[in-house]
Amino acid sequence: MPIRRTEFESGLRVVTERMPGVRSVALGFWVLAGSRDEPPRISGSSHFLEHLLFKGTKTRTARDIAEAFDAVGGDVNAFTAKEYTCFYSRVRDRDLPMAVDHLCDMLENSVIRRSDFEAERQVILEEIHMHEDAPDDLIHDLLNETLWPEHPLGRPILGTVPSIVAATRDQVRRFYKRHYLPGSFVVAAAGNVQHDALIDMIRPHMDTGRVRSEGPSFWRRREAGSAPASSGRTLVKRRKTEQAHICIGTNGLSRIDPDRFAFGIVNNALGGGMSSRLFQEIREKRGLAYSVYSYHTMYVEAGLFAAYAGTTPSRAREVLGILREQLADIAEGGLTEGEFERAKGHMKGSLVLSLEDPGGRMSRLGKSEISHGEILTVNQILQRIEAVTLDDARRVAKRVLSQPTALAVLGPFGKGALA
Repeated sequence: MPIRRTEFESGLRVVTERMPGVRSVALGFWVLAGSRDEPPRISGSSHFLEHLLFKGTKTRTARDIAEAFDAVGGDVNAFTAKEYTCFYSRVRDRDLPMAVDHLCDMLENSVIRRSDFEAERQVILEEIHMHEDAPDDLIHDLLNETLWPEHPLGRPILGTVPSIVAATRDQVRRFYKRHYLPGSFVVAAAGNVQHDALIDMIRPHMDTGRVRSEGPSFWRRREAGSAPASSGRTLVKRRKTEQAHICIGTNGLSRIDPDRFAFGIVNNALGGGMSSRLFQEIREKRGLAYSVYSYHTMYVEAGLFAAYAGTTPSRAREVLGILREQLADIAEGGLTEGEFERAKGHMKGSLVLSLEDPGGRMSRLGKSEISHGEILTVNQILQRIEAVTLDDARRVAKRVLSQPTALAVLGPFGKGALA
C-alpha cells in the first residue's frame, strides 16, 4: 500500500503505511529533540523528560496510563536517541483511538510534578548505574566520548551522575517547552490504519491548524553543521572484568551522503553477519571472542563506524591487532567480489525482513521523516543498494577506513596498555 503524508500549517506531520493483512497498529510520536540538543550542564534532560511524560497529566495519573494499555493488551514505551525521542505504542486496530488519546495527552499536558521529578531522578541514577555495570554496552559510550570529545554527539544519552544529581525541574520543563512544539513532531503509524481516520483522531488533541496546501513549511529541520573530526585518541579504562571490551572506530557517513548505501555493504562485509571478515577471523578461525561485530550509525552531518570485540584480557592485544589488520586491508581495496555479493544480499534481505511487522515499518517512516523529510520506498532502497558496484564499495571503504581511528578499551589493564 502507498505511504500517505499530511502536513499541517503548524508544522506537525503525519505519515502512515497501511498493512491490511494485520489486525494491529504501531503508532509513534517522534520529536526532534535528543541528547545532542542539550547544553553540557543539562546533559541527560531529553532522557529525563522521556521518563517524566509517563508520570501523569492534568487528568490522568501514571497508573491510569499504564492500566489503559494493559487493559487492551497493548504496549506503550519510549526511547531517547542522539537526535530525536520517540513515544510509541502497539495496539489492536480497534484500540487506536485510545492510544492516540493517551499519547497526545502525555505529550501536551504532562504536569511534571516535583514529587515525580525527584522519584524519577533516583530511577535514572539507577539506570546509569546499571549501564555502568554492563561493560559491553558502556564501551560504546566510551568510544563516542573518545572519538568526539568536544562535540554534542560524543556525550552519553543518559547524562552523567553529576548532571542528573544537579538537574532541576525548571531546567527540564524549559527543555520541554522549547522543543515539544507541533513543528517538531512527526506522527507515524503502520498496520491496519486508515490515514484520514488517524488525522481525525489527532485533530482534537494536537495544535495542528489546517492542512497545508501551499505556502512555506513550518516543520523544524535539523541543520547540518560541520562534521566533528576524529580525535584519533585512545582511552583505556581500568575495570575488574572477566573480558576485555575493545571498540575501535572513526567517522562514518551522514544520513544524506550518497555513498551511504555503498558503505552499508562494506560494513556488512566487515562485521554484519556470520560470514563477515571479523566474525570469521576472530571467532571462527581463532576462537578469540564470542561477540564480534561492526556497525555504522548515521547523523545529520556525520556518522560513526565502529568495530567491537570482547575477549580474554590476555588475548586483547592479539584481537586488537586483527581488528586493525582487517580494517586496513578493506581500506586498501581488499574487499573481494564474493564478500561484496554476500554483503549486498545480506543488506537487502535484512531490510525486507525488518519490515515484516508494523513496528519495523512505523520506525522506518518515523526515522526518515523526522530526520530529513524524505521517505524512500522499500523498492527505491533496494534499487539503490543493487546499483552499488564493487568499485563503489572499495572507493568508499578507503574514504572512511583510511581516517584516524579512536580506540576505547575497558578491562583489567594499567595505564598505557594496548596503546
